Amino acid sequence: MPYFEHDGCSLHYEEYGRGDPVLLVHGLGSSCRDWEYQIPALAAQYRVIAVDVRGHGRSDKPHERYSIPGFSADIEALLDHLQPGPVHLVGLSMGGMIGFQLAVDHPQLLKSLTIVNSAPEVKIKNFSDVRQFAKRWLLARLFSMQAIGKALGKNLFPKPEQADLRHKIAKRWAQNEKRAYLASFSAIVGWGVQEQLSRIQCPTLIITADRDYTPVALKQAYTRLIPDARLVVIDDSRHATPLDQPDAFNRTLLDFLGK
Repeated sequence: MPYFEHDGCSLHYEEYGRGDPVLLVHGLGSSCRDWEYQIPALAAQYRVIAVDVRGHGRSDKPHERYSIPGFSADIEALLDHLQPGPVHLVGLSMGGMIGFQLAVDHPQLLKSLTIVNSAPEVKIKNFSDVRQFAKRWLLARLFSMQAIGKALGKNLFPKPEQADLRHKIAKRWAQNEKRAYLASFSAIVGWGVQEQLSRIQCPTLIITADRDYTPVALKQAYTRLIPDARLVVIDDSRHATPLDQPDAFNRTLLDFLGK
């Protein structure tokens, strides 16, 4: 299993296939394992690079303050290490935030950008926001990662036929280190680059689930701020679209990359 070192942290990544490079960046509490339905489909045509973000998966979990710019710097270091040239970056949720950060800071590193169920800022703007984030923080502090994983599985995959996905996400979530998870959660809150979206130079695809945590209208609004961007809504999907609608997701992504 390949690793590289950056800023005192050993970071795990995986590579598959050959061709133009596609970099997959997972979300909060996830790892490169959650791209399991995308990697085979992409590797038939592309060089796929999947990374475990600092504090996640098989990467180190240093005792320090995490940040979205710090995560983005890790990705920049990975690209410097591998030297693949400009990449097609695909980021889910927190991975999309990392993608936004990289795109505004280092647009020359990206051939295209795909953002999945994410946003270019997570700002606390009113009391409702304070209450929402405080609730999530307290739940993560009070309950075990196993308990949170079970609850998350029921929320993300509520259908009877999704029992295997519920079990899978609960098992994987339980493997998170709580301290690193909370540090990563704190990195999200208050972050934002929405005012800089006009700096994104590459073709951009925004994918949103129709039943994501945030409404489609939010994605429509920020898509209009990106010079060369379009929005695709995937029906009958929640926040983990690559897992709950892999066929529709893969078709959408491959069509975009092919163009």
